[in-house]
Amino acid sequence: MLFNDPVNLQIEDGEVIYYPECFSLKEANRFFNILLQTIEWQQDNITLFGKTYLQPRLTALYANNNKPYSYSNITMKPKVFTKELLEIKQHIDKVCKTNFTTCLANLYRDGKDSNGWHADNEKELGKNPIIASVSFGEERMFYLKHKTNKSLKKKLILKSGSLLLMKGATQENWLHQVPKTKKEIGKRINLTFRIISN
Repeated sequence: MLFNDPVNLQIEDGEVIYYPECFSLKEANRFFNILLQTIEWQQDNITLFGKTYLQPRLTALYANNNKPYSYSNITMKPKVFTKELLEIKQHIDKVCKTNFTTCLANLYRDGKDSNGWHADNEKELGKNPIIASVSFGEERMFYLKHKTNKSLKKKLILKSGSLLLMKGATQENWLHQVPKTKKEIGKRINLTFRIISN
């Protein structure tokens, strides 16, 4: 495991820190290959603005408790952490100095898979949640924009083995997305660790 120097994105009304090499490339490749095969991926229907369609990525929920997680009219019940997810969580807990309970896993199969503008502000997460986003596999662009000040924007490439930490008032004041791309790219696994205790 690596503990490289973090990069503070220095955003207003929030706090976002990027660790480009939280895991070595060898570790990232190992986790990617194992998680791709062992996570119980599913594709749910998602309802937005009254229309229902297949979510443009595969997901799965894991936790060390039985607390469900709901977003976009989807309620997911967690499975027990796998050995590898627990190994990753223990490292992330140490880096972030916290104790995450839950992991929402996302599989982006190619450039057509995406995650639209949103904030991780569901009631289960409480006020000012801490979200730790780990990436394995293909690099993808990540965008941030302020909810009210349209001039405040950020973007960065999420590398394989990286950790993006969002905390403070970030979810209250900012939206983020992983957009579609027309580039021919491979699969990416994103693990978003969070705390659901209520």
